[in-house]
Amino acid sequence: MILSSFIFPRINERRKTKENKRNTVNKIVQPEPRREIISWEEVDRLIDHLIPQFRREFTAMVIVTRGGIVPAGMLAEAMDITHILTAAVDFPAQLAKEKSIMAWPEFIQFPADDKLRARPTLIVDDIWGSGRTITAVKNRVSAAGGFPETCVLHFNPYRNLFGNNRPDYYAAVTDAYIVYPWEIDRGTDQVLLGEI
Repeated sequence: MILSSFIFPRINERRKTKENKRNTVNKIVQPEPRREIISWEEVDRLIDHLIPQFRREFTAMVIVTRGGIVPAGMLAEAMDITHILTAAVDFPAQLAKEKSIMAWPEFIQFPADDKLRARPTLIVDDIWGSGRTITAVKNRVSAAGGFPETCVLHFNPYRNLFGNNRPDYYAAVTDAYIVYPWEIDRGTDQVLLGEI
C-alpha cells in the first residue's frame, strides 16, 4: 500500500474522496428532539389514565431505577401492591453508538429469582424510548419464572428498537424528549419549579 500511494497518489486521493462521500451519505443527521416538560399535575393525570387499563391483579412490582421510582410508587400505592422490588440496568457508553445499541445489559441490581417466581409482575419505568432497558428487565423476570407485564408513562414508537413490541400499558404516546418534574434540576437545563 505504501508503494502504491507513492506511485499512484491520485488514485489514492480518489479512493479517499469516494470513501468520505460514502461515509457522509451513510450518516443521517437527525434534528434535536423537541422537549416537553411535564408537571406534577400531568403525572397525576397519566397515572389516573393508566389505572383502569390493568387487566389483572399484580402481586409484585419491579421498578426500573431511576426513572421508574416515582411513577411506580404512585401506582403501587393506588393498586395496593406491597411486594416491590428494584432493577438497575446499565448499557455500555454510547461511544460507538451503532455497536452499543444492541449490547448486552449489565444488571447492577436485580431481585432474586424466588422473589419473582410464579408472580404476576408489573415492571414500571417512566418512558419506553428505545425499549432496551425495560425489555431486558422483562426478559429477566420471565426467565426467573415470573409473569411480567410492562408499564410506562410515555411510549415513544419513533425510537423503539423492537419493531411492533410495545409496553403492555402506557398513558401517552410521544415523539418528544420528556422532562419529568423529578428531573428538572438535573444537568445544565435547570428549570425553576415555579415556572412549570
